[in-house]
Amino acid sequence: MEAHFPDACSAGCAEDGRVTCTTCFRHCTLAEGQTGFCHGRMNRNGQIVCSNYGLVTALALDPIEKKPLARFRPGSRILSVGSFGCNLRCPFCQNDSISCADQNTVHTEYISPEELCRLAVRERARGNIGAAFTYNEAMIGWEYVRDCAKLIHEAGLVSVLVTNGCVGHDALLKVLPWIDAMNIDLKSISPEVYRDTLGGSLAMTQDFIRMAVRSCHVELTELIVPGMNDSDEEMEELCRWIASLHPGTQDQPDGADLPLHISRFFPRHDWRDREPTPVRTIYHLAAIAGRTLRYVYPGNC
Repeated sequence: MEAHFPDACSAGCAEDGRVTCTTCFRHCTLAEGQTGFCHGRMNRNGQIVCSNYGLVTALALDPIEKKPLARFRPGSRILSVGSFGCNLRCPFCQNDSISCADQNTVHTEYISPEELCRLAVRERARGNIGAAFTYNEAMIGWEYVRDCAKLIHEAGLVSVLVTNGCVGHDALLKVLPWIDAMNIDLKSISPEVYRDTLGGSLAMTQDFIRMAVRSCHVELTELIVPGMNDSDEEMEELCRWIASLHPGTQDQPDGADLPLHISRFFPRHDWRDREPTPVRTIYHLAAIAGRTLRYVYPGNC
């Protein structure tokens, strides 16, 4: 079945037919038929559309803890779906086979929102509570997330978003009404790391987190990479910022209640020549985080 392209958005069409995508900080200006940096958005007939809409590369029934979510429906399972593409280029990407891929370099199968919802309902018998949009950067295809999550809600199930949070307010507001929980990567508290190493925007990610925590259950993850973000000082600064947030939700009344997952790096993608993060480093940084935050979870140890 062919993918379709619901909705379309643009931000000013230049005289030469180029259109600017406003989903994230990159603001890719695309000619007709051209795909953006993320591989998931394109100029089609003068409009920016989600070109990876419904094109699924991975589908699995996962433990909710794998997202990772530790304090949202613990012990349950969730149908996890991913496509391809990402708007960052982390040299340590743990899932680069699809996050760095495009439609021509990875196998996909089209699954409509209606079909994904049917699959989620069918898996209830195996403990499924809903659908999680994960594996690649889900928000480059926010239209698919929104359409699926709305149907999932109507079926009495929940929707989970796993994201780098490096997208703008407009895209986030389109999906927020249908999202029950998020895990957001906060990869560093350093603007320079975001700009020079990840090719991203810390400010946009922080704005995304500020909005998300006021609307749904949020947990944060920091992947600890030796030499990049493993200092005591960085962990202290990151936790101070998290604690300063004002979620105001019933299960997270203040920032210190936001769960933080401190995850271990393994050599991947362009940084295969590096050593894995020492386990002792993860537990040491978790202890530091625990002085400020109430819920800290070491991961990949």
